[in-house]
Amino acid sequence: MAAFASGTRVAPRTAMSLNTRGEWSALSLYERFEAFVAFVLTITIGAVIAVALYRLIVGVGLGLVLESLNPLDHTVFQRVFGQIMTLLIALEFNHTLRHVITGDRGIIHTKTVILIAQLALARKIIIADLFQETPASTLALAVLMLALGITYWLMRERDDRLR
Repeated sequence: MAAFASGTRVAPRTAMSLNTRGEWSALSLYERFEAFVAFVLTITIGAVIAVALYRLIVGVGLGLVLESLNPLDHTVFQRVFGQIMTLLIALEFNHTLRHVITGDRGIIHTKTVILIAQLALARKIIIADLFQETPASTLALAVLMLALGITYWLMRERDDRLR
């Protein structure tokens, strides 16, 4: 697990930053399992992203050409933009997993989860017809976004103080 430089032991690397068989063999069974799961999730989410992108391109392309899809129509815009936001959320999640595999970060950082939640909530706000939603539902979305923003800000402030 640790790299050796001229006979002295240096700081251990994370389970996911492996680039040689020697480092892999130094891992515990659980660390190997963790690396394998992160790799499989990355491949799976990548496949989902590829299929969703293909369907988005085909759907929008055919809609614009054959069905005279009007991108300025509010409902069409909400649907297409919602699909785009879903892809962006999946890309961000996959990007996070890539950092796990390369060892840039630990398993999942809370700040990253909060940012993904903010993206998902922004998607919900964009695709929702706020005139059709109840005031309580709209208020709940606003409070959730505010709470996520404050939480992210507090975590960033803490990280800045630790540096």
